Amino acid sequence: MAKYNEVDQKKFKEIVDSLYDILSNCILCGHKCKVNRLKGQVGVCGAKKLKISSYGPHFGEEGPISGINGSGTIFFSYCNLHCVFCQNYEISQLAEGEEITEEDLANIMLSLQKKHLHNINFVSPTHFLPQIMKSLYLASQNGLCIPLVYNTGGYDNPEVIKMLAGIIDIYMPDMKYSDNFFAQKYSSAKNYWEVNKEVVKEMYRQVGPLKTKDGIAYEGLLIRHLVLPNNIAGSKKIIDFIADELDKNVYLNIMAQYRPCYRAKFIPELSRRITYHEYIEVVRYAQFKGLKNLDIQQINEFLIIKF
Repeated sequence: MAKYNEVDQKKFKEIVDSLYDILSNCILCGHKCKVNRLKGQVGVCGAKKLKISSYGPHFGEEGPISGINGSGTIFFSYCNLHCVFCQNYEISQLAEGEEITEEDLANIMLSLQKKHLHNINFVSPTHFLPQIMKSLYLASQNGLCIPLVYNTGGYDNPEVIKMLAGIIDIYMPDMKYSDNFFAQKYSSAKNYWEVNKEVVKEMYRQVGPLKTKDGIAYEGLLIRHLVLPNNIAGSKKIIDFIADELDKNVYLNIMAQYRPCYRAKFIPELSRRITYHEYIEVVRYAQFKGLKNLDIQQINEFLIIKF
C-alpha cells in the first residue's frame, strides 16, 4: 500500500480542489507567473492542456527505482525550466506529445501497475500537478496502490510541495545549481538555489532518507546532481548543503552523463563533455564530507574526456 492510499478521500478531494484553484493564479513553481491557466493564459512553462509524450516501463533509473521489473514512467510535455543543455528538449521545450484527459492519465497509471512495475514515476510533473493529483485520486479509487515517484527539476514552489505531504512516497528532485547567476543564464530560473534548497528540505521533512525493501525503494528522498563542465553547477556547495543542512544518509546520485545537447553545443563553456577529473573531484568531495549513500557512476573512459 502506498502513502496516498491512507489519505482520507474527502481530504484528498480538498487537496485536488485547492491545487486547481492555484491554476487561476498559477504559482505552482518558482516562477510564480500568476497567469490564469484555467482561461488559457500561458506562463513561463508554456503548458496548456494536460499533455504527455510517452509512458511505459523504464529501466534506466537508479537501481532502487528501476529495480528488476522497471519503473512506470510517465513523461509530461513542457517544463518550467529552460535548460540550454536539455537532453529531452523535444519534450520539454518543443512540447512534443499528446493531449489527454485526467481520466486517461488515471487509466495509464492503472495499466502500468498491471505490468507489475515497482512504481509510478512522474517525470517533470510540476506544471501539471493539479491534473496529476486528480488522476491519482481517480486511480486510487480503482485500485492503484504502488508507490509514487515525484521526479522533478527541483524548481517547485515549496508551499505547494507542502500540500503533497502524505501523498508522495518518493521524491526525486534535481539539485542543478548552487549559483543563481548560472541557473538564470542556462535554465531561466531566478533564485534557483534558494528555491531548490527549500523544496528539498520540505521533501526530506515529509519522507526522510530513502528506504528500501529487497533493494526496491518504497519511500524517501533521492537527490540527483548532474556535474557540468567548468564547475558551472557549483557541485561542492550543493554537497555542503546536503551534508551540513540535510542528512549525510540522503541518497545522492552524482551523474556524469552530461553532453552538449540542444543549444549547449553553441555555448563554448558548455560545448564539451565533462572531464574525468571534474567528475572524480566531485565524488571525492562528497566522500570527504561524509555522505554515506552515494550512487557513483562507472565512468566509460571512451565517453568522458580525460585531461
